[in-house]
Amino acid sequence: MADRGVDLSALPKEVRDQLAELDLELSEGKLPIQRGAGFDGLSCGERHSRRTHRSGGTRDDRYRSDIHTEAVQAALAKHKEEKMALPMPTKRRSTYVQSPIETRTPPGSEDETSVRRQSSVVAPPPMVNPNLQSPDSWINRTVQGSSTSSSASSTLSHGEAKPQPQSQPQLSSLPSPAAPSENSGPPPDVTAVAPPSRGSRVDLPSNAVVRGMSRGQSRSSMMETADGVPVSSRVSTKIQQLLNTLKRPKRPPLSEFFTDDSEEIVEVPQPDPNTPKPEGRQIIPVKGEPLGVVSNWPPALQAALARWGATQGKSPALTALDITGKPLYTLTYGKLWSRSVKLAYTLLNKLGTKNEQILKPGDRVALVYPNSDPGMFWVAFYGCLLAEVIPVPIEVPLSRKDAGISQVGFLLGSCGVGLALTSEICLKGLPKTPTGEILQFKGWPRLKWVVTDSKYLTKPSKDWQPHIPTANTDPAYIEYKASKDGTVVGVAVSKVAMLTHCQALTQACNYCEGETLVNVLDFKKDMGLWHGVLTAVMNRIHTISVPYAVMKACPLSWVQRVHIHKARVALVKCRDLHWAMMAHREQRDTSLASLRMLVVADGANPWSVSSCDAFLNVFQSHGLKPEVICPCATSPEAMTVAIRRPGVPGAPLPARAILSMGGLSHGVIRVNTEDKNSALTVQDVGHVMPGALMCIVRPDGPPQLCKTDEIGEIIVNSRAGGNMYYGLPGVTKNTFEVIPVNANGVPIGEIPFVRSGLLGFVGPGSLIFVVGKIEGLLMVSGRRHNADDLVATALAVEPVKTVYRGRITVFSVTVFYDERVVIVAEQRPDASEEDSFQWMSRVLQAIDSIHQVGLYCLALVPANTLPKTPLGGIHISDTKQFFLDGNLHPCNILMCPHTCVTNLPKPRQKQPVGVGPASVMVGNLVAGKRIAQAAGRDLGMIEDQDLVRKHQYLTEALHWRAQTDPDHVLFVLLNAKGVAVSTATCVQLHKRAEKIAAALTEKGSINTGENVVLLYPPGIDLIAAFYGCLYAGCVPVNVRPPHPQNLAATLPTVRMIIDVSVCAFLHMHAYDLPRRRPPQIYKPPTAEMIAYLDFSVSTTGMLTGVKISHAAVSALCRSIKLQCELYSSRQIAICLDPYCGLGFVLWCLASVYSGHQSVLIPPFELESCLSLWLSTLSQYRIRDTFCSYSVMELCTKGLGTQTELLKARGVNLSCVRSCVVIAEERPRLALSHSFSKLFKDVGLSSRAVSTAFGSRVNLAICLQGTTGPDPCTVYVDMKSLRHDRVRLVERGAPQSLPLMESGKILPGVRVIIVNPETRGPLGDSHLGEIWVNSPHSASGYYTIYGEESLQANHFNTKLSFGDPQTLWARTGYLGFVKRTELLDASGDRHDALFVVGSLDETLELRGLRYHPIDIETSVSRAHRSIAESAVFTWTNLLVVVSELCGSEQDALDLVPLITNVVLEEHHLIVGVVVIVDPGVIPINSRGEKQRMHLRDSFLADQLDPIYVAYNM
Repeated sequence: MADRGVDLSALPKEVRDQLAELDLELSEGKLPIQRGAGFDGLSCGERHSRRTHRSGGTRDDRYRSDIHTEAVQAALAKHKEEKMALPMPTKRRSTYVQSPIETRTPPGSEDETSVRRQSSVVAPPPMVNPNLQSPDSWINRTVQGSSTSSSASSTLSHGEAKPQPQSQPQLSSLPSPAAPSENSGPPPDVTAVAPPSRGSRVDLPSNAVVRGMSRGQSRSSMMETADGVPVSSRVSTKIQQLLNTLKRPKRPPLSEFFTDDSEEIVEVPQPDPNTPKPEGRQIIPVKGEPLGVVSNWPPALQAALARWGATQGKSPALTALDITGKPLYTLTYGKLWSRSVKLAYTLLNKLGTKNEQILKPGDRVALVYPNSDPGMFWVAFYGCLLAEVIPVPIEVPLSRKDAGISQVGFLLGSCGVGLALTSEICLKGLPKTPTGEILQFKGWPRLKWVVTDSKYLTKPSKDWQPHIPTANTDPAYIEYKASKDGTVVGVAVSKVAMLTHCQALTQACNYCEGETLVNVLDFKKDMGLWHGVLTAVMNRIHTISVPYAVMKACPLSWVQRVHIHKARVALVKCRDLHWAMMAHREQRDTSLASLRMLVVADGANPWSVSSCDAFLNVFQSHGLKPEVICPCATSPEAMTVAIRRPGVPGAPLPARAILSMGGLSHGVIRVNTEDKNSALTVQDVGHVMPGALMCIVRPDGPPQLCKTDEIGEIIVNSRAGGNMYYGLPGVTKNTFEVIPVNANGVPIGEIPFVRSGLLGFVGPGSLIFVVGKIEGLLMVSGRRHNADDLVATALAVEPVKTVYRGRITVFSVTVFYDERVVIVAEQRPDASEEDSFQWMSRVLQAIDSIHQVGLYCLALVPANTLPKTPLGGIHISDTKQFFLDGNLHPCNILMCPHTCVTNLPKPRQKQPVGVGPASVMVGNLVAGKRIAQAAGRDLGMIEDQDLVRKHQYLTEALHWRAQTDPDHVLFVLLNAKGVAVSTATCVQLHKRAEKIAAALTEKGSINTGENVVLLYPPGIDLIAAFYGCLYAGCVPVNVRPPHPQNLAATLPTVRMIIDVSVCAFLHMHAYDLPRRRPPQIYKPPTAEMIAYLDFSVSTTGMLTGVKISHAAVSALCRSIKLQCELYSSRQIAICLDPYCGLGFVLWCLASVYSGHQSVLIPPFELESCLSLWLSTLSQYRIRDTFCSYSVMELCTKGLGTQTELLKARGVNLSCVRSCVVIAEERPRLALSHSFSKLFKDVGLSSRAVSTAFGSRVNLAICLQGTTGPDPCTVYVDMKSLRHDRVRLVERGAPQSLPLMESGKILPGVRVIIVNPETRGPLGDSHLGEIWVNSPHSASGYYTIYGEESLQANHFNTKLSFGDPQTLWARTGYLGFVKRTELLDASGDRHDALFVVGSLDETLELRGLRYHPIDIETSVSRAHRSIAESAVFTWTNLLVVVSELCGSEQDALDLVPLITNVVLEEHHLIVGVVVIVDPGVIPINSRGEKQRMHLRDSFLADQLDPIYVAYNM
């Protein structure tokens, strides 16, 4: 606008606001209007007051929504009676601050952006209206008691503006949260202080459940009240709300449940016997009136132009308007002819150098002209026809990021276009490279640009005349068409079809020579081209072209043009009717009496009825006659399908069809009788075109003729239609050469029909009714729904304060074997969070009631952010792609998978445990299955028998080493620089231990058998203190010191261990130690006495301490020595936390027993020097190293890109023979693979990396030793795994899960796989609990209560049948044993143990067993911004917590993607999606997620989430 000389800033503010809003609302026609509501019967006073209230959100009284407003209100009222409160999502304040519109310049066509760029600057002013409340005030309001409240605590928890004073009293009236039950203190608040960064890993017991309590009372007593809802948690009230909503009886699914067969996930639904079926006879093709024979009809369209150019040169052909709606220029027929001839001559003769001809007849040429310049386009189009080249009109590209720009390139490529015609002004406006060349758009072929302004054209010589042959079947022009998936194809129209179509339109519309026609449509394609450019020239009509941009500035301009020029015909869309009505009060004296035909181009839309009615209502007093409104149906392929002929004054108006939506969804026509709420009113689009033949065929499958009461696709046979998709012969055949067949599949004739893409039926009197387009068809659970109908219903939900009417779109996405309906709309900047949510939930209910279809997702995006078509509508396929890629950036989202996913497999019914043991045994034998068990080699045959006999205790071993080999270095401790800061020889360690023992007995006055807590950082002091305790006869309890940066989180754990184990406290420096030795070293009376206590926090948040006896210690060290071939000449490197489990054993015990040298690397040193561990391996030429997954992950993420640098520093890992990861979980295959692959470049062998497995009851069950076969990987079927069955599949099979063997079983260890319920042994094709029998199992849980039942249950259990004598320990892990083809050391086939996951962690959902890690792996793949995720269940709802590593505007994109991926891959519906900051998911020292701790923090509202979505 600015460049046309209109200064926007000079306009009054109200006008500017309106323009900004108008820009958004004006779109390709999504502007339904209710019949006449709110338009007449107003007094002047009312009119005046109404006009003054135009701005802001109060505008919706100007246009009520479409015909079924009443229906929607009735539907919503029905829902209100059974009102269910939907829990409102929780959003962090920063997330809902919308990005300002100014920062987003949307793509659009050139003539609209001039307005848009200006208007976007005048975004609505900041809210000063006292009635518009700040977010604070509604947050407070919601706390008081609105059932849809957002979680106030999370919104107010981080130091924002306090609630406004007036709402204080109401806040205080909240019931105070009930106090937690007495027997438990509040859980340690881990999140109040900054959450631990990933660097400082923290062991967090979840509410500190000690294994002394019975497991049943453990967490529940801490958090829950009797009915399972936790106390003092606002989150849980929301979840309770959600559960109440979900408990509502669901509409029964349209089919019986799908059954979950292990082979087929989903069965095809059985048809419902009550489905309405078509009952009529087979339809007979409908014939249009014959095409009249006119004597002086020209042989080609160009001939008509030549005739008018010669005989009627002064007659006006085209008037173009400027941006303000004033006439800019008029092109006469003489001018049009002479310029077209000049252009034709130039194209054929003057483009190349003298001798060559660049263009030949039949070549394709792109026409790139803005909508504001019809004159240049007309000249170019007719110039191409005269030169016999084929014009391909396309939109003006505005930027590289235009919606669908690469698809236009596909069109140009498939048409073989190498030349583009454009005007000088347009060329200047095209995006350029810095060197001034026109940008090469993505996917476009190289184009040569030719400017067609008159001054650049050459006048032909006297003897040159264009060749005008009689119309034949060669293509005349190509019209572009964007299909549902976004691809753009070109429909070629032959010369004879173009001529015949003009003739048919002339006959149907009764065009006369010299009439005036006002065209508001796009003149480059469709009706705007056929009527306004082609038929107009055929009949010497004067066309007044009203560009889209004028409609924004002056919505009434087309009505004024009709009035001024006494136009006989106007071509409009529903949106133009709508805008004219909105603005009509400003113009009293316009008259539409001259109109004999008002052609409504989108009259086939379901909402066009109400637009036409409302327009007639308003303008009948301005001379508009009811019979002149002529809706029509068109498609790019079949061109004009049907058009209502102008009626005779006084004749009865055509009837309407009121159809049942239910019937329509099954594709049959039923007059709506029962429920007026679910009715669709459609108007006819007149009769078939002259000279055409029409049938209705089934839209899917073979083109079988429909019955008379069946909805199908309209197909047309006519000489006036498209011929093919240019350059795409394959697709052409299916669309342009359709031969209908009868019920028996026999073709009904030879003649080919063209598919129109319109769905409809033939009504009484051969009137054609259209109910929708194939493109807008959503097939959900076998029923058809029309996208336009759903939009109309959504817009009928009052008040539409939340969204822009013209900026709403509906599409479907395929998730879990069915289409799911998604609605996306642009939200007004002033809409509050609550308004939006309210509107969304009402839309849900309305669509559910009226269309009987569940919405899957409803998303609101900030204003002006959806991709646009050139005329400002929404580019649906791009929007859908954004949604699927997670690039939509919604500001509000509501997912409803629970209500719309009805095809889940039936929940599995667990078999009763009543099957007798013997029958199971026999069953396994008959089936030829092995009992799943495996064993390591025998511990008995050991060469150093005498050493073992001599030194039953570690203390003796150390004493013996100090005497026999005093100077042998056992331990070397490195700092971050790789320097050995301290070492310990056998004798040094022995002497320090003696001094510590003396100090304990003298100063500490500690008695034999008492517990002593060791609080040391990883190092040699810890080892000396441990042996000092053993020398003094005390029981050491090793505890990780609290983290200085995170005391609040880490101190409670330390405190708890000390409380539980009733210990003394030991943290001594060298200068504290006494000078003399203790009188003697304590020797325990039996090897069964406790050597030390091992405390650890499990992944489920349990703090468990186990008792390790002296016998177990030496058996374990012996086993490790044997498996890893450890001798005093060997050197190993350990980069592990030395506080529990196998990490502690390797750090403190193994060296003393085996005599090898241990190089100790504290993991925290890696934070300051990432390459410390790897460079140590290289420097010391270490063959065996032990690490944790945390260390491996640190190296993979931190050093992955620096392998070249490591190489340059001389790091070489070819010496490493085994690198064992110490873990108590399923091996992390992906991480191990990445690590091996990354460091292959520095010599790491691909076979080196393996894993160990230990548990609480037995610290080391498997450990990949130096001998024996490499660990193997198998692929198991995830569907079977959920049923506790193990089925091996090929790599890459769908739903396959790779699992790596957890290392070789240690010597002396036996494992068996047991059914955890029946306690009977299982066959090797089953998943069961791993039980272990070994001399180094722990002797029991350490508790002050000494609950024997718990201990016996876990440590001394017998099988219920099979081998009832052996005592087993239950690991609490699920796994299976598979016999492999590999051979072990003794030459037998090797049995591999595969760990699948912890039994405590598994989720029981729908009767199936899920492992959280599998769901988390899927979730992490869903979007690039998901860093880490964790899942847990809460009252049968699956909760997914994801850490967002991108910007916060991505947060809401993750909700649908996470829901989709879990549904697709695991057949589960996610109940709650929580998006949090990186580092929020707690991780213990072993790098394992503490999901239960996360769950408790979530329920206690301590996470400060970015966004919480409650899926409906």
